[in-house]
Amino acid sequence: MRTIGIIPARYESSRFPGKPLVDIGGKSMIQRVYEQVKGCSGLSEVIVATDDSRIEEHVRSFAGNVIMTSSTHQSGTDRCAEVVSKISGFDVAINIQGDEPFISPLQIELLSNLFQDATTEIGTLIKKIDNPDDLFNESTPKVIVNSRKEAMYFSRQTIPFQRGAKQSDWINNYTYFKHIGIYGYKVDILKEITKLPVSSYEKAEGLEQLRWLENGYKIKIAETEFDTIAVDHPEDVELIKGKFFSS
Repeated sequence: MRTIGIIPARYESSRFPGKPLVDIGGKSMIQRVYEQVKGCSGLSEVIVATDDSRIEEHVRSFAGNVIMTSSTHQSGTDRCAEVVSKISGFDVAINIQGDEPFISPLQIELLSNLFQDATTEIGTLIKKIDNPDDLFNESTPKVIVNSRKEAMYFSRQTIPFQRGAKQSDWINNYTYFKHIGIYGYKVDILKEITKLPVSSYEKAEGLEQLRWLENGYKIKIAETEFDTIAVDHPEDVELIKGKFFSS
């Protein structure tokens, strides 16, 4: 089985334009992501997928693999689908967020291992919620999982609801999981799901994975102990520097 790791990277962003090129401790964010991903032994290839010549030029400057993709894609999933339509020979594609400069290679390995089961169509990661602030944060998608370790539903709300219990007790009464936003797909499945129209649940929650569930695709789950730290806003850069580069 040959697996390609794809890092979608857009220059334009309403919250943080030029984010992939921001300096984090002497290296750009996209270079740090690329180097972390290259540390995963389960990948046959790693490539940055961008729509901007500045990012393309920069990735080539540190001898990274990069491919130009359309500027009209609505999601990283769409960008990954274009890559596998241009580059053949891979069975599985891993979609790695380009704004998590210290992602653990072990997370990518854990995700890619899900595809040792030939029935896996799509895979993703979850992590137990330990912080009550995450439990009720609508920016932190939650997920419920069935007995076959497949996702049943994702929501920005806290699910499941605990009837008759105080919200302050929920985290102690039940094990909740948050979604870690890294995906793996069988290449043929990736090509299929990007042709699906936007679904009703996806519109309501603003979560693209609900489109796949609503259309009958199964999302296999693996639990990780590692959290991810994303850079969503300019102020997050200083926070992440303080965490990883403080003396």
